[in-house]
Amino acid sequence: MHDPNTVRRIVGAAGLAAGETVLEVGPGLGSLTLALLDAGHPVVAVEIDPVLAGQLPNTVRTHAPGMAASLAVVTADALRVKAAELPDTHRTPQAMVANLPYNVAVPVLLHLLTELPTLRTVLVMVQAEVADRLAAPPGSRTYGVPSAKAAFFGTVRRAGSVGRAVFWPVPNVDSGLVRIDRYSEPPWDVSDRHRRAVFAVIDAAFSQRRKTLRSALATWAGSAKEAGEILAVAGINPAERGEKLGIAEFVRIAAAHDDRGQS
Repeated sequence: MHDPNTVRRIVGAAGLAAGETVLEVGPGLGSLTLALLDAGHPVVAVEIDPVLAGQLPNTVRTHAPGMAASLAVVTADALRVKAAELPDTHRTPQAMVANLPYNVAVPVLLHLLTELPTLRTVLVMVQAEVADRLAAPPGSRTYGVPSAKAAFFGTVRRAGSVGRAVFWPVPNVDSGLVRIDRYSEPPWDVSDRHRRAVFAVIDAAFSQRRKTLRSALATWAGSAKEAGEILAVAGINPAERGEKLGIAEFVRIAAAHDDRGQS
C-alpha cells in the first residue's frame, strides 16, 4: 500500500483513543506502522516473514527515529500467535489495525479476537467480498458463518472501501474496511468453552444452507428429534433456516443444548 492518504484514512477510521497500543498484523514494508506511530500509538507488529520482521525496526529508525522505542515486532504466524508471545511492554493492545492477508483474513481475525480480550476496537482491510460477508446482517445474501461468528464479539460494520490502485503490485480485487467494536458489557458468556459451543451451532446451521434448522442441526444434536426439542426450548421455530438467525439466537440454541446435557 503506497498511497499516504489511504493510510491516514485507515488510521482515522479506527477511531483510536490517545496513546492506545495497537496490534498490527502483516506490517510488510511498514507504511501503516509508520502512520500509527506518527499518530502517537505504540505498535506491536506480528509478521510471519523473518526478513520483513527484521527490516521493520530499521525502517522506523530511518523514517521516524524518535518513535523506534514504541515499536515491538513479533516474528510469528498470526493464526497461532499467543498473548504470552507479545512483549511485556505491548502485551495488552487495545486496538488492532491491519491489512489482513486475503486467504486467511477471517481465521486470523477470529483467533486474535479470542486470544486478546483486551482488543476494544478492530479495523481491518480485507478483500471487498470478505468485508461484505463479515458485516452482513441476518437474512441477507452474503450472511454466513463469518458474519455470525464476528458478531459474537461485538458490533460489526463496513467502514469504507479501498480501490486496488493504491497497492503495488496492483491486485485483482478491491478491498474493504471492516470495523468491530467489542461489546463493552458482553450480552452473553464469552468464555472459551461457551464460544466453542456457540461456534459449533453456527457451523452446523450453515453446513446445509436452505435446510431447516431441525434438519441442519440433526447431526450436531444427535437426531432431528433432539434438534427440534432443543430449538423449542430456545424459542426458535424448527422450520426456520440458519441464515435468518442472529447471533443472539445461536447463543440461545447453544444454551438450550447445554441445559439438556446437564439435566
